[in-house]
Amino acid sequence: MTTFDKREDGFEKQFAHDEELKFKATARRDRLLGQWAAGKLGLAGAEADAYAKSVVVADIETHDPFGKVRKDFDAKGVHESDEQIHRVMNELMTRAVSEIKAGK
Repeated sequence: MTTFDKREDGFEKQFAHDEELKFKATARRDRLLGQWAAGKLGLAGAEADAYAKSVVVADIETHDPFGKVRKDFDAKGVHESDEQIHRVMNELMTRAVSEIKAGK
């Protein structure tokens, strides 16, 4: 294997690792977002857990967890601005990345 091949292999492995971390962080953020939104929707226990999972699934299927939460808030009359939801999503992504890096 040439130096170039080794370098290319290293880049490919790093890319795969980065993509895996990105996927894990996004899924964790979505679960945390779902838990936050469940509280705003008045859900608790198993219902809150199921709702959090549905937000993760929404991101996987539609790539729009914000849209799911926004729609559900509108349907239940929860008054949170788009900016607030996006702010929470950003804060939760930061938390998710930190937790993953810490091995939690």
